[in-house]
Amino acid sequence: MATANDLRRGMAINYNGDMCVVLDMQHRTPGNLRAFVQATLRSIRSGKSSDVRFSSTEKIEAVPMITTRMEFSYKDGADYVFTDSETYETVTLAAELVGDAKNYLVENSPVTVTFVEEKAVSIELPSSVALTVSNAPEGIRGDSSNNVQKPVTLETGITVQVPLFIKTGEKIKVDTRTGKYMERA
Repeated sequence: MATANDLRRGMAINYNGDMCVVLDMQHRTPGNLRAFVQATLRSIRSGKSSDVRFSSTEKIEAVPMITTRMEFSYKDGADYVFTDSETYETVTLAAELVGDAKNYLVENSPVTVTFVEEKAVSIELPSSVALTVSNAPEGIRGDSSNNVQKPVTLETGITVQVPLFIKTGEKIKVDTRTGKYMERA
C-alpha cells in the first residue's frame, strides 16, 4: 500500500470504491498544522472531478495502469480516434479526455494513451511537435529591434508567437507543455 505522499499526476487509485485518476496534486504544509496532500481526482466511471484532501500518511490503493503508444488517426465529430500501430486496434476518446492536447494533434501524431481496466483515462503528447504555419502576417519593416515576435496561426488552429522571419507554409517546433515556439523544424 502506498501513502498519500506517493501520489503523482496521472496515477490511478481506488478512492471510496471508485476508480479515479489523479489530475493534479500538491503537498502542503501550513504553518502550525500537519502536512496534507490536496489532490484533484477524476472518476473513471462518471467523469466527474473532485478536490480531495488526504493526510500525508493516509494509505491509498494504487491501481495498475497500462500505457500504449498510439497514433492520432482522425477526428470523428467531437471525438478523436487513435490507432495502435502494432495491432491496428482503434480507440475513440471524447474531447473532454483529450483536452488541450487537441491543439497539437495532426494526422499520425504519436501519443501515449493510458488505460485502467481497459478504459482509456489519459493521453500524453511528446514534449514537442512539428506543425505547419497556416497564416503568418508579414513582418513590418523597421521592426528589427531585439527579439520582436509576431502571432501566427498553425494548422491545428492555435496561435503562437514566433520570430519575424517565419513565413506561411514553414514547419516549426512547438513545446506542447508551454505552447511556445522552439525552432524551425
